[in-house]
Amino acid sequence: MQHHAINYVEFAGKDLEKIKQFYIEVFGWTFTDYGPSYAAFGNSYLEGGFSTEAMPGKGPLVILYSNNLAATKDSILAHGGQLAKDIYSFPGGRRFHFMDPSGNELAVWSDY
Repeated sequence: MQHHAINYVEFAGKDLEKIKQFYIEVFGWTFTDYGPSYAAFGNSYLEGGFSTEAMPGKGPLVILYSNNLAATKDSILAHGGQLAKDIYSFPGGRRFHFMDPSGNELAVWSDY
């Protein structure tokens, strides 16, 4: 994985079974379920997932990778970004969400 590169994209998914069937049948994507509210997709060049906890209509959540989550967070805050969701753990790593100076929400994750 490349430090500070776009690594993942996350979409809202009201009905995970229906959305998975759609992308499997149309595009041949594969899925891995992480509990009842999240399904990650693969076999699509850029990996991503669908979350029932994401806000529909808000657009996809672009997720960047970081080798040093705390340092990236500090740099974002020092350069005018705002924290939308502080660092938290999830299956496979930790991440946080931030708002850029234009109000776009992105996230940064790390696997350690």
